[in-house]
Amino acid sequence: MDGRRNSGLNSYVFSVSAALVLFFVIIGVLFTERLTDAFTSVQDLIVSNFGWFYILSVAFFLIFVIWLYLSPYGNIRLGNSSDRPEYRDTTWFAMLFSAGMGIGLLFYSVAEPIIHLASPREAAPGTVEAAVEAMNITFFHWGLHAWAIYIIVGLALAYFSYRHDMPLTIRSTMYPIFGDRIYGVRGNIVEVLAIFGTLFGVATSLGLGVMQINSGMDYLGLMSVSVNNQILLIAFITLAATTSVMSGLNRGIRILSQMNIMLGLILVVFVFIVGPSVFLLSSYVQSIGYYLQHIVSLTFQTDAFTGIEWQKTWTMFYWGWWISWSPFVGMFIARISKGRTIREFIRGVLLAPVLVTFIWIIVFGNTAIHMEIFGNGGIIQAVQTSIPTALYVLLDGLPGSLLSSALATIVVMTFFVTSSDSGSLVISILSSEGNPKPAKPLRLFWSLLQGAVAAVLLLTGGLVGLQTAALTTALPFCIVLILMCYSIYKGLKAESDGKSISELENRSPEGTSDNKAKQMIGELLGGEADE
Repeated sequence: MDGRRNSGLNSYVFSVSAALVLFFVIIGVLFTERLTDAFTSVQDLIVSNFGWFYILSVAFFLIFVIWLYLSPYGNIRLGNSSDRPEYRDTTWFAMLFSAGMGIGLLFYSVAEPIIHLASPREAAPGTVEAAVEAMNITFFHWGLHAWAIYIIVGLALAYFSYRHDMPLTIRSTMYPIFGDRIYGVRGNIVEVLAIFGTLFGVATSLGLGVMQINSGMDYLGLMSVSVNNQILLIAFITLAATTSVMSGLNRGIRILSQMNIMLGLILVVFVFIVGPSVFLLSSYVQSIGYYLQHIVSLTFQTDAFTGIEWQKTWTMFYWGWWISWSPFVGMFIARISKGRTIREFIRGVLLAPVLVTFIWIIVFGNTAIHMEIFGNGGIIQAVQTSIPTALYVLLDGLPGSLLSSALATIVVMTFFVTSSDSGSLVISILSSEGNPKPAKPLRLFWSLLQGAVAAVLLLTGGLVGLQTAALTTALPFCIVLILMCYSIYKGLKAESDGKSISELENRSPEGTSDNKAKQMIGELLGGEADE
């Protein structure tokens, strides 16, 4: 096995990725309306023809993760057999929680349950039955499936890097399939797909965040809501993030990340205390039970007989968003999980962030629902007018609304800065052969480009543009995730059979089904150019 660890810039990966993204930005600026129409057409095409593929793939990822957890492979350690975890469980759980908390959760924790309450799939709008359904669907979108996707990438990166001493790059996860050919065209294509998906996934979150920041500043009387103001906010906050990077203030970013969590916890505890606390505790228990009761039927729901419009807006958007985010989150959890067994890794990553995410959704979402059904209402109407205002309308109905709204805006802004910084770091690592400390100018370039993409997405369709970008860029990387599952299995099986993964490339006789499948995959990812 050629475990190369080149720490320099991969000129092919960088130039192709940068050229594609810059082309998108230029087209978006020069031909805004045409790009908007193209977004709509592409989204309809993908959902109409590949919606079933998204649904089935994500279902498979969760099943595969559960199977790995229950299998004997779960005892294999991510590292040498003598390695032990670098972080205590409590610290590790907190770091996983920080990976799961982000702009999107702040954006949708109130808005999504309220939207489902107003327009439920089955129940009558605005009823108690609609409220139960709303929380169940929100749990479904933010629950086990999302983290199963992240586990695939994180586990593959950690296993091949720490167990087999390979670079911490996406291409390394393909070694059992392609061998040393991952260092050629095929590996470059995989890295480009990962960069493209990550950049647009992060840009989607930044776009959601700036819409919410703008709404918060409007509520505080500081800035009116408009696309121009949102683009100004993107420019200002991106500049703050890039200044931190170029000034070497990485320690400051770490402090800001820790402050994110503390401020977020203060906000959720505040809403819990001043909100309907007993109702929230009771509904948390009930909602988890309802979620587990309906998870199978929702997992395979494609709306084959009723049309795809709802799936396009919700489940397929989320699955695409999580897939596009998976290199970003996966690399983060891989970097903090060395020394744990596969079973410990899956148990921690699949359960801890999900349970905390559910707490967040219950506190904000069910407080809003309680206010709508049993209180003065008004949240549904506000959300139907402007989704980003949902959080602020909720806080406005609670004591201390001015202070809590200011705190919420600060939390979103700090998440924006840390997401931009972390996203540019991951993309820089991917374009630098896995170098954990890429050059600052490279991070600056990707940080600015992330902001530019977020601005273009807002210009070309707002929320719909953000949803389309996540859904579209995730499709090719979904195929990469499926290959990762196969590669993880081959690597683990080879190890259990006492073989090195370097023996896998030529293990199958010419003409066998395994070799034919490998050849087909190779042609899909670059033909024989790198032979």
